[in-house]
Amino acid sequence: MQVFETILMLLLGATVLSAVARRLSIPYPTLLAVGGALVALLPNAPRLDLPPDLILALFVAPILLDAAYDASLRDLRAAWVAVASLVLVAVSLTTAAVAVAARVLFPDMPWPAAIALGALLAPPDAVAAIAVLRELNPPHRVRMVLEGESLLNDSTALLIYKLAIGAFAAGSFSLAAAVPTFAVVVIGSVVVGWMLGRIIGRLIGLLSDAPSSVIFQFVTTFAVWLVAEHFGLSGVVTIVVMAVTVAQDSAARMPAHLRVPTYAIWQSATVVLNVMAFTLIGLQIGPILDTTGGQGIPYVLGALKLLAVVVVVRLLWVLTHYALVQLWDRLFGAAPSSPQVLKPPTLKGAVVVGWAGMRGIVTLAAALALPEGFPYRDFIQLTAFVVVLGTLVLHGLTLQPLLHLLRFPQEKMIARELTKAREAVLRAGLAKLEGEQTDAAERVRADYLNTLALAQQGADPRSTADNALRRQVIAAARAELDALRNAGTIGDDAYRRVEEELDWLELSTGPQQP
Repeated sequence: MQVFETILMLLLGATVLSAVARRLSIPYPTLLAVGGALVALLPNAPRLDLPPDLILALFVAPILLDAAYDASLRDLRAAWVAVASLVLVAVSLTTAAVAVAARVLFPDMPWPAAIALGALLAPPDAVAAIAVLRELNPPHRVRMVLEGESLLNDSTALLIYKLAIGAFAAGSFSLAAAVPTFAVVVIGSVVVGWMLGRIIGRLIGLLSDAPSSVIFQFVTTFAVWLVAEHFGLSGVVTIVVMAVTVAQDSAARMPAHLRVPTYAIWQSATVVLNVMAFTLIGLQIGPILDTTGGQGIPYVLGALKLLAVVVVVRLLWVLTHYALVQLWDRLFGAAPSSPQVLKPPTLKGAVVVGWAGMRGIVTLAAALALPEGFPYRDFIQLTAFVVVLGTLVLHGLTLQPLLHLLRFPQEKMIARELTKAREAVLRAGLAKLEGEQTDAAERVRADYLNTLALAQQGADPRSTADNALRRQVIAAARAELDALRNAGTIGDDAYRRVEEELDWLELSTGPQQP
């Protein structure tokens, strides 16, 4: 019961902190991590000692799948150069820079330990990036680059990390052997993720009730992660490819009465997992400090220096990459643009991408997973915590002011595409009515024409005078329904059925006006 009570208290406290963070316009991951750290320093603070493998499967897999499912393949393809530079080059440069800096600070640290430290500090975290980005709403290109990076960079870093651990155990490291291993793991993960995505997408289409569909989705998410890890593949790449495949394949297979509750449940579940993940990050400071002994001050100072290395290397590389892209465009010409391609990179965007390097649960879980007896294990774990908390606080508190300071022009691409999509689907509906001369067809045609006029103006096509009246009618209907139940005229079975019908009618009228 103590663990259950602890989780309930943490969830309640985290919910309050999240509400406070939103009122203060602070990304809630920052406040949750700080709050967890403060709780961990209290006497008799609660402890949640979860195995690192469980942390990755429980927190990373579903949040990664949710983000990959919503990812725009078109936009990611348009930004592939920037994403690849972060996933491959930025992670590698950060790993090397941290390893060299760690050796300078502690000359007796073995190279495998230094490389492992660099690898686990290198990748910005998908959970942290997505949680913070959804709070701040940056320009579309910036968001696409950062989300694309967060979907894949863990795979590069975790593979380097595992190779470093293996090199320590074997007593040697071979770059010639590591490169083919990396290629096999990535290709194998892509193939397996695609195959499983095709199978799972078809199985989802066979389920006809929301509870079974949601349970199946969560079970397969965790199962795919565990299977990938068991066979030595990248759980990150496998989950991302599987999610993208399912998203492209299952949209037509899942009816609306399943899709609406499924999306709502996934949204709630990922919020709970985010809350627990960032609270758990803060709680780890207690156990980590317990292991440092008399090395606390030197270790903390060393960790702060490596935090600076991590931040500076990323910023320098992103700005360097931007300069190289500009030079390439001057020498060879920029790629032809079209309405479907993201806006060209800008210096302002590069500054935001370079500064948005929040580390998170993956870094901490990888540090906690180090085997007993690993060189400088205590320092590595303390550094992981300092870098995670430091980047969450530093970037989390400054990203929004930075976005305001840079004064990005108003993003209109999504609004334009939304108008285009609405016009297209409404015209398709009108085309279906051609030749129909019934009274019902005339009423539907008139309704669609009014809706089309609103869509062409860029307004929400549901924001009609008719729908405003419908909302008033639905409110009166709900009052009457409540009166019938309160008087005992109808029971709760009939009440819930009619309530659901009114709910669907209300949703069809569009969002409530403030």
